[in-house]
Amino acid sequence: MVAETIQFLGIKGAPEINLILAFMWSLLIGWVFSTVGAFGGVLAGVGHMTIFGLGSYASSLRDVNESLNRVVTDSVRVSNQWLVGMSAAISSFNYYRMKRIVIPLGLTLGVGAVIGSIAIPMLTAGKLSFRSYQGYFGLFTLIVGFVLLYEITPRGMARKKKASEAAKAFENRVRELKKNGNVKELEKDGVNIKEVSPRRIRFTFFGEEFSFNPVLPFFGGIVIAGIASLIGVGGGFLYVPFLTSVVGLPYFIVAGTSALAVIIGMVVSIYTYMVVKGVPIDFMLIGVELVGVIIGSLIGSRTSKYIPERYMKIIFTVLAFYVGLRYTIKGFFGFNLLP
Repeated sequence: MVAETIQFLGIKGAPEINLILAFMWSLLIGWVFSTVGAFGGVLAGVGHMTIFGLGSYASSLRDVNESLNRVVTDSVRVSNQWLVGMSAAISSFNYYRMKRIVIPLGLTLGVGAVIGSIAIPMLTAGKLSFRSYQGYFGLFTLIVGFVLLYEITPRGMARKKKASEAAKAFENRVRELKKNGNVKELEKDGVNIKEVSPRRIRFTFFGEEFSFNPVLPFFGGIVIAGIASLIGVGGGFLYVPFLTSVVGLPYFIVAGTSALAVIIGMVVSIYTYMVVKGVPIDFMLIGVELVGVIIGSLIGSRTSKYIPERYMKIIFTVLAFYVGLRYTIKGFFGFNLLP
């Protein structure tokens, strides 16, 4: 009979984690990440730090056992990445089948991500306290919240007219095909690559043409993957606003493209943390969570087509501000302003 609770890493005095709760929370992580291409790692961090009590536990070690405090910090970072990495792998495959992923763009981001995913674990493993980790976790999430808030202003929306037109065409097509009971026909109007060169990638999506210089996403991948490795997330919460605000893509193809970049960065980052730096994880906990993530990811990638882009942006923005404010204040100032 499988135990309902486990003690994190088998450490005496560590929190006992309810595996049923861990499974249910990971369902949400998989669904959210596969729906919007982001926030899986952020939600994984919220779960490990707050819901499972590892944040309070690590804080109690700060003045008693600093080395164990940092082991827990690194373990939480890697545990987050295991979950979002699995969701990214499933989401990438599903979005590829639905022709809602720009493969050359995802690979370009991924190549840059390899650099950031090696450098940061090598520089920070065993050196970051849990309190600092929480602060940086919140700060970067909060910055993304401000970027997303700008996106929904009239000025921000005006800059992405082409992406908005493509998104509108996609939503109209979904409603039309849903009415006729033939949603699978969406794949015919999906992403079609027209040109790939060192200087330009060009493709169409629902009648709108998009193009960009791959140098920009390459360097973007380095920076985003570096930040993701630092705070123990997949980077989707940064890839998504980068792809929508900087590259100018509609949300409906951002989720899959972001997921492809994330899985490349996660494989490299996890390997560097665990194999090169020797960071431990709780395999029983991760195993249960991965099952939940797989199921949630399969559901999310199939239901995302029914959620209008506007609602996805609102959900994403609210999550960014709540999580960002909570952990920035908790990490840098030591108290809880939000529940």
